[in-house]
Amino acid sequence: MTSSDDAPDGASDDANASVAEGPGFHYARIRRRLTELLATLDDEAWDRPTECCPGWRVRDVLGHLAGTVEDALAGRLTGPPSDAQTAEQVDRHRTEDPQAVLASWNASAPAFEDVISQFEIWPGAIDVLTHEHDIRQALDRPGARDDELIALVAPMLVRRVDERVRFQVEAGGRTYENDAIAGPELTLRTTPFELLRVGLGRRSPDQVRALDWSADPGTVVDALFVFGPTTVPIIE
Repeated sequence: MTSSDDAPDGASDDANASVAEGPGFHYARIRRRLTELLATLDDEAWDRPTECCPGWRVRDVLGHLAGTVEDALAGRLTGPPSDAQTAEQVDRHRTEDPQAVLASWNASAPAFEDVISQFEIWPGAIDVLTHEHDIRQALDRPGARDDELIALVAPMLVRRVDERVRFQVEAGGRTYENDAIAGPELTLRTTPFELLRVGLGRRSPDQVRALDWSADPGTVVDALFVFGPTTVPIIE
């Protein structure tokens, strides 16, 4: 998921246009939307625990986002941050005024957005999208589940499922398939948003098994998780 070559085959003109606009374009508009939400928070909301990121508060998720931008621009990152780097980012901003961290993030992010567009670093945009919804879940403030980037990421998550079964997902009026050519067909009917949250590890295995499958999904459930899964159900 690091280049525009990962755009869905047969994507609509709108989807192709979104890919052409680049990951920095998507990062910027998600950042602005998330900033509007975060700018209204009081101390209690900033300190809400995030089930999707165990051990973190809402302010810590922001610390990670800001820290990633800082580290990338300083040349300290050559790819997605490691667990140790992520923990250091959170520690770096743990005691700071979150509104000041928010302002700093917004000041530095445009340069970061230019970089991830120039080098087509899609995980950067996917990271801010994922953490937006982690924060929304913690605050019980759902929204933006029809974001255009979600529709771009969904087929990427399906195609990476390398199983000896033809696997497809019917989501949002489109059908996405993996690259398997043998075995029985298995279909999951869901939404692009739900598929995103499954793939990025924001669901438990039991939650995924309980989705609308055409038959017992077996080990395909485990293959769907890029990160995670969670050990407890995440309700959004």
